[in-house]
Amino acid sequence: MSKTKKGVMTDLVRSLRDKLKEAVVSVLPVCALILILCLTPLVNIPYHDLAVFGGAMILLVLGIGLFNMGADMAMSPMGQYIGEGLVKSKKLGILLTVSFVMGLFITVAEPDLTVLADQVGTVMNGWVLIISVGVGVGLFLLIAVIKIVFHIDLTAILMYFYLLMFCLAALLLESGRGAFLPLSFDSGGVTTGPITVPFIMALGVGIALTVGGRNASENSFGLIALCSAGPIIAVMILSLSASGEMTYAVPDYSMETVLDEGAFDLLVDKMIEVSRSLIFIVAFFSILQFIILRLPFNKLIQILLGIVHTFVGLVLFLAAVAMAFMPIGFDIGMQLGDGHPAYLIAFAFIVGMVVVLAEPAVHVLNNQVEDITGGEVSKKQMMTALSIGVGLSIGLSVLRAYIGFSLLYYLVPGYLVSLGLSIFVPKIYTAIAFDSGGVASGPLTSSFILPMVIGACVAMRGEGAVMDFALGVVAMVALTPLITIQALGFKSVLSVHRRDSIALKRILSASDDQIIYFD
Repeated sequence: MSKTKKGVMTDLVRSLRDKLKEAVVSVLPVCALILILCLTPLVNIPYHDLAVFGGAMILLVLGIGLFNMGADMAMSPMGQYIGEGLVKSKKLGILLTVSFVMGLFITVAEPDLTVLADQVGTVMNGWVLIISVGVGVGLFLLIAVIKIVFHIDLTAILMYFYLLMFCLAALLLESGRGAFLPLSFDSGGVTTGPITVPFIMALGVGIALTVGGRNASENSFGLIALCSAGPIIAVMILSLSASGEMTYAVPDYSMETVLDEGAFDLLVDKMIEVSRSLIFIVAFFSILQFIILRLPFNKLIQILLGIVHTFVGLVLFLAAVAMAFMPIGFDIGMQLGDGHPAYLIAFAFIVGMVVVLAEPAVHVLNNQVEDITGGEVSKKQMMTALSIGVGLSIGLSVLRAYIGFSLLYYLVPGYLVSLGLSIFVPKIYTAIAFDSGGVASGPLTSSFILPMVIGACVAMRGEGAVMDFALGVVAMVALTPLITIQALGFKSVLSVHRRDSIALKRILSASDDQIIYFD
């Protein structure tokens, strides 16, 4: 082996070791909380299930570590190369067409969207839903690219589309289809998955930095925010035309059912899901490489290795959550909801604060935010704001399932506050905040938190209440970071104003003796 190849292998091993360390730090708090709770009298989880959960923890660590490494090596560079290459071609039509098709294909391939379609198959055709949501994401990705190219203010676009969103919500309530609202808002979170987030964010960075301009870094954010709004509007429009009653059947979350299928069959199923997600991105990139990009061979090898890491990491991640995290989450929700609602709300808040640490796409976002802002918004600040926001959102979601009231009681004032803050804070914080909303609601949220809230709702209100009072937790997770991160921006504005005021007072209070006059 040559020295060059040996050096590359050494770098890969070192990078993988660092990513695995990060994954251990991310996953350990979540798993420790779950295990501690399971060892208390509040819940009764069989030791066999806890042993399976321990094995799933190892798979989760390996999966997150490999995925984060693959995102750094492949997904982010691919998105940035495509953005830079399309802008340098100076063909706006090609740029917009590619953006629309990319948004459509990636969204259609998202495994979480397929799960969503299966749940509403009794009132609307699953493929009609998937294609419609994909078209919505494609159109909004196109709008996001136009925003970057022509330097359009993100706040104005968001206000317009969120106003449209709540007008559609009012129409749903007026037509007696309010049960579709939690599902509609949840769809905005499930379509920004762990594969699409690093890719789309890097696409925005590549386009913005190539287009340039005074606020190129700030202009690169906002793609995730707009792509999260598209599915909500699409599902609302579909809901207005749907017929029949919305019915929800609680899936079989028992760990025995999953294990009876066999670990090998589970891995094969997840390999098929992830392959379907990645193949569209790889095929699209290959076509663009042949026509426009023409990247050198060494970069293509790096991207290929990164795709392999991403594939293996996501398979292990999804297998771990299906094998243990979903069943354990449902059991915890059922048992705490049946007699211990106060403990359930407290646990939901605490686990919400740490569960965001294990979301793969969150780490991609935090790294890019720190790079783009030059350290002005650090990874520590981002993670703290996201943790507080997600903890509050999950705690409030359980409280809603316990009391029983419309999701709009949270969403309307929440979005009014977040859009109001966007007027006063620096634009970079608004863009980061709305992107964070889509990123925070990742796979572990839908694979552990959502089953936990569904279990709690079934225990407290019965299966028939799940559509009204359990669904919507993903929407809540996507909402609260909008407020907490913009609060960081508002705090920075107040700090600057306070420093300027102190400096001005010192100047005005200076005595005349300190003034030097020159003849």
